[in-house]
Amino acid sequence: QLVESGGGLVQAGGSLRLSCAASRSPFSIILMGWYRQAPGKQRDLVASITIGGTTNYADSVKGRFTISRDSAKNTVYLQMNSLKPEDTAVYYCYTDNNGLRYWGQGTQVTVSS
Repeated sequence: QLVESGGGLVQAGGSLRLSCAASRSPFSIILMGWYRQAPGKQRDLVASITIGGTTNYADSVKGRFTISRDSAKNTVYLQMNSLKPEDTAVYYCYTDNNGLRYWGQGTQVTVSS
């Protein structure tokens, strides 16, 4: 079970921090990350981080978003700065262990202009 928190409404230029805890996983999680889906659009990768700390970002968020994790707690974070209206979407966290993928329920992020 993935429990997300931290979404909300913010003005353009503001910041939000998303959290996602894999509260029942007894194992270390190899890959964790975030996707987002805006209305009428496909779900796209925002950022991911491996258990070794290797990160990957969508070009649209590079330099503005930072992904991090606490592997001991199986928790992943997404610090979002300099938010833009086009960042408005439902954000979904996920975990992946050798192709076995789980999703969070999604948290709404709305950026007003």
